[in-house]
Amino acid sequence: MTSPDESPAAEIDATIAELGDWRGALLARLRELIHVAEPEVVEEVKWRKPSNDMRGVPVWSHGGIICTGETYRDKVKLTFARGTSLPDPAGLFNASLGGNMRRAIDFFEGDAVDEEAFVGLVRAAVATNDT
Repeated sequence: MTSPDESPAAEIDATIAELGDWRGALLARLRELIHVAEPEVVEEVKWRKPSNDMRGVPVWSHGGIICTGETYRDKVKLTFARGTSLPDPAGLFNASLGGNMRRAIDFFEGDAVDEEAFVGLVRAAVATNDT
């Protein structure tokens, strides 16, 4: 369990390490790609609750929330706060498609990440937040 006294980056590092499986490795890679897309991204941890050992949810922001990263038993979910406003020519969004604002990408074990398309989506989210 992480401590709320740690920096957000350290908390996210600890979450990734605690997972210790494909989900942690994938979340770490997606985090790296978010930083490639926006080097000035702000990392936070929000929404701590007892049901997830007070771990909280990693959040990446720049002028507003870009996306959140949640892990479940069978997937890693990246939810883009303003996903309905984002172009998605590669069709990365595959979850939360019925909402008015958010869109998500569910990654399952063994899924390939279209890194170029993902970086483009993060950059589009930053641009949308900056308008």
